[in-house]
Amino acid sequence: MALQVVAALIYEGSRLLACQRKEQGLFPLKWEFPGGKVEKGEECFAALQRELREELAIEVESAHEIFRHNHSYPGQLEVELIFFLVEAYTGRIKNQSFRRLVWVEPEKLKELDFLEGDLPLIEKLVSEKSGCRRIV
Repeated sequence: MALQVVAALIYEGSRLLACQRKEQGLFPLKWEFPGGKVEKGEECFAALQRELREELAIEVESAHEIFRHNHSYPGQLEVELIFFLVEAYTGRIKNQSFRRLVWVEPEKLKELDFLEGDLPLIEKLVSEKSGCRRIV
């Protein structure tokens, strides 16, 4: 059974928040969208709220799922990635977990060394000319 992982697309104007992992841990220095594992018995939206509170010090008020797929990291794990578009949150984004945070135009996402599991969504974001907010 795949491990469920939630991830957030957070926009500031037309730019998306991208986060770089620290040097230590799995997939060092790779880029990703903020989020993390869904705990046993936890709903996906609750996991998203918890993860963004821990990682970015924000409270997600509303978000909706925009993309989902499974990805296998060879020799490591299989994950079901569930991406949410964050529509509203309170608080100011504060880096509490990452090496670095950047705001990037969707068409420039491919310039960052993202986790392989995020690449199918990035392909859709780059190919969408509508500001990438209507992916389903």
